[in-house]
Amino acid sequence: MTKSRLLKYALLGIAAALIAHYLIKKEEKPKGHPRDYAEIAAEGIIHASTEYNSISFYVDDDTLSGFHYELIEAFARDHGLQAAISPEMSFNKRLEGLADGQYDVIAYGILATSELKDSLLLTTPIVLNKQVLVQRKEIGENDSLYIRTQLDLAQRTLHVVKGSPSILRIQNLGNEIGDTIYIKEIDKYGSEQLISMVAHGDIDYAVCDESIALAAADSLPQIDINTAISFTQFYSWAVSKQSPALLDSLNTWLDKFQKEEEYQKIYKKYYDKE
Repeated sequence: MTKSRLLKYALLGIAAALIAHYLIKKEEKPKGHPRDYAEIAAEGIIHASTEYNSISFYVDDDTLSGFHYELIEAFARDHGLQAAISPEMSFNKRLEGLADGQYDVIAYGILATSELKDSLLLTTPIVLNKQVLVQRKEIGENDSLYIRTQLDLAQRTLHVVKGSPSILRIQNLGNEIGDTIYIKEIDKYGSEQLISMVAHGDIDYAVCDESIALAAADSLPQIDINTAISFTQFYSWAVSKQSPALLDSLNTWLDKFQKEEEYQKIYKKYYDKE
């Protein structure tokens, strides 16, 4: 990887970190234990973590935007709370922050794997999504790097965000095709950075949510995202197992809010732009 590209990806990570500091510097929360709704209501602030990307949470000029950002802000507003948003690129660090009480909720689409169901409480489904392979477009019929079917994934190395639930799916896919698919977990970068690395030839393959890949494809026409890694599945938010009342509050609100016009506008803004 060239130094200029390394610098570019590093700057993306630094930008996300600076935004996180800017958003929560007045409301920093010491590590402790997971809180339930009563403690959150008493403080008047709900601490949420999400990923910095063009679907979940981002800064557009001087405006904060993103599907999960707008949703948690609406929840906070309707419950007389403030939302302190912390963008965190590492999936594992989001889980750690939830476990030690730094965050009250992971406001980001999480795939309901059996492992995560054992350790987290997941909300009612928020969006439908699936995992896709990100690669560069085919260059002629003899392009040996181009993946045409899932069978072609044998002996290839796929890059994913460290701790991503997609890892289990890739392992199962390896069993289904009867061969090894190698997985390289990346801790420093989020999905959009991995997509950019594929586009610029620094890595050959990445796996990420289709919604993020579709958004990136608008500005990176050299990428191909047509090979599905998983079926379309429901994605949810997550809270600690020590926060059942918070889960109930979120679910009650989501069940009502998803039927309202405001939710439909937010959804179409990020997932149904056409």
